[in-house]
Amino acid sequence: MEFWFSELHTNNVKLSIRVEKQLFSGKSDFQQIDVFESSEFGRFLTSDGTVIFSEKDEFTYDEMIVHVPMAVHPDVKKVLVIGGGDGGVARELSYYDELEVIDVVEPDEMFVEVCKKFFPDNAKGLNDKRVNIYYQDGLRFLRSRHGEYDLIINDATDPFGHTAGLFTKEFYGCCYKALKDDGIMVYQHGSPFYDEDEEACRAMHKRAFRSFPISRVYQAHIPTCAAGYWLFGFASKKYHPIKDFNARRWNERGIKTWYYTTNLHTGAFMLPKYVEDLLVEEEQRRGDLIK
Repeated sequence: MEFWFSELHTNNVKLSIRVEKQLFSGKSDFQQIDVFESSEFGRFLTSDGTVIFSEKDEFTYDEMIVHVPMAVHPDVKKVLVIGGGDGGVARELSYYDELEVIDVVEPDEMFVEVCKKFFPDNAKGLNDKRVNIYYQDGLRFLRSRHGEYDLIINDATDPFGHTAGLFTKEFYGCCYKALKDDGIMVYQHGSPFYDEDEEACRAMHKRAFRSFPISRVYQAHIPTCAAGYWLFGFASKKYHPIKDFNARRWNERGIKTWYYTTNLHTGAFMLPKYVEDLLVEEEQRRGDLIK
């Protein structure tokens, strides 16, 4: 008998993965967590029926959300990761010797423990001596931070579920205040391809664009994401993701990657026309409000 996991991307489209076996199922105070074994994607984790990451494609997400800002900012010492309980972002950050502090704020302790057990290659990032894990709400944590971080990475995944507070106007404002004068914030921006996902993309860009003087969007191909197409947001007080990008400095680090390259860095900000159009529309709406 065949066993398939299926996730609805829209009412008319679903992603289905043949499953060899289910390794874990449990409900925390925040979400339903399941771990499956598959022949195509290896192990993958779902939250409330949505694929969060798989062994086969997690490297794309983690590399793009970490190495893009790290290749731009010239002197990162202290990083805040909102979410990130699987450890993948912390793992990529651990390759930077100059980092002094990596604060990971994850509300769901069960999520962390499940990832430690079933995804040790990701979770090893949490074992870095520079990592501090705080089991609390990300927005509440941010409210008391002022001018403290060089880089904030919002690794939360759901603008509608238990992490909805991490996609509000207040959240972006709190990130701005928590950053130093030349700080950068990056965040997952969702997929704009299906109509029902477009509004969330618009809302995130509008809030970032209104909160930061520099706001850009970049892209990556992630097969288990909606339409296999994912966006990231880059919001900065000072540094531009292309004009201040230093390819030579990053390449000299010798960090081994599977997806990110300094050539790809520049290309990732070259977006399809329909994505450019929806971003520009939100920026122009802001201009109309100012007038």
